[in-house]
Amino acid sequence: MSAVLSALVHDYAAHTPLRLRAIDAYMAFCAVIALVQLVYCVLVGSFPYNAFLAGFGSAAACFVFAAALRIKSDERNAHQFSGSPEGAFAEFVFCHIVLHFIVANFLG
Repeated sequence: MSAVLSALVHDYAAHTPLRLRAIDAYMAFCAVIALVQLVYCVLVGSFPYNAFLAGFGSAAACFVFAAALRIKSDERNAHQFSGSPEGAFAEFVFCHIVLHFIVANFLG
């Protein structure tokens, strides 16, 4: 088991570009934030329920947007998407702006 995990980590570090590793780190951060909010809601309660929904939904949506950015930025997937990685980043930023306007509106 440890040999498989070691080979996976070595292969990831050797063959994954820095840009994709940064996106992966951001995705892990979003997943951890969503998990922390869910655990807090289960342990403490969800008194301002719309605040929990906005926070959890925002973290989940950020994860999904980052996954789309990662897929479109990977050079191995270039034949499936028309456009450049810069265009994918522009879509990512636009989606985040719209998302955060919705979250702010949802909070009241």
